[in-house]
Amino acid sequence: MGQGFALFAGTSPEIIRASAREAEALGYSSFWVNHPGATDGLVALALAARETRRIELGIGVIPLHTRGPESIVQGVRSNALPLGRLLLGVGSPNPGALRRVRDGIAALGSQLSTRLVVAALGPQMCRLAGEVADGVLFNWLTPEHARRSAEWVRAGAAAADRRPPKRFAYVRVALGPAACDRLVEEAARYAAIPAYAAHFARMGVKPVDTAIAAQSPDALAPALGKWQGVVDEVVIRAITGTDTVDENLALLRAATP
Repeated sequence: MGQGFALFAGTSPEIIRASAREAEALGYSSFWVNHPGATDGLVALALAARETRRIELGIGVIPLHTRGPESIVQGVRSNALPLGRLLLGVGSPNPGALRRVRDGIAALGSQLSTRLVVAALGPQMCRLAGEVADGVLFNWLTPEHARRSAEWVRAGAAAADRRPPKRFAYVRVALGPAACDRLVEEAARYAAIPAYAAHFARMGVKPVDTAIAAQSPDALAPALGKWQGVVDEVVIRAITGTDTVDENLALLRAATP
């Protein structure tokens, strides 16, 4: 199982650069940022690209209802992102999510020779990811539900007579009391989003139950071990107390694959 590391794209460039360098040096298989609101994740990812040579670079994910394929293609090219290392993630809320993602993947695939990843929560989007994507990104879910989601992905791939895409899972990881407090706050924000509220209800768990809240570094390995064999790659979505370089590097080192 591979292991990636993910940051909030709006964090400081210093944190992104230092974390990307450390992730590559420690043997992580991928480094990710998100694309939140007005913050351009492609610009943030370019910071990591310039600091690294081998590690895969993911963006999880660009919402297609606010940024269309042409703009995404332009952003990838203008930021000189390395297509051979890029994991270009896209997604969409309802209404019209399935058609928007299907059309978006087709448009991006016609212009960029890179791997395309679909963010998927429910069964229909998981099946679509299996049909059209190179990767699928799960988010805020338990290992048990990840197995069920993977079945939906495989069903979509089988229906399209193609190999199933690579399965990634964003797993929030907090280390230390202050970080665990921030994890609770972030979980509450997601619980207020209708699509995620339905997702948590479908699983029958609270948002924080899908994350790892570790009071000490020794607790990380057993918690991450529960994901072994469930997905192809776990992506640690870092939650820190005050978002400093030192805190992020400490988490990277404590969770070294």
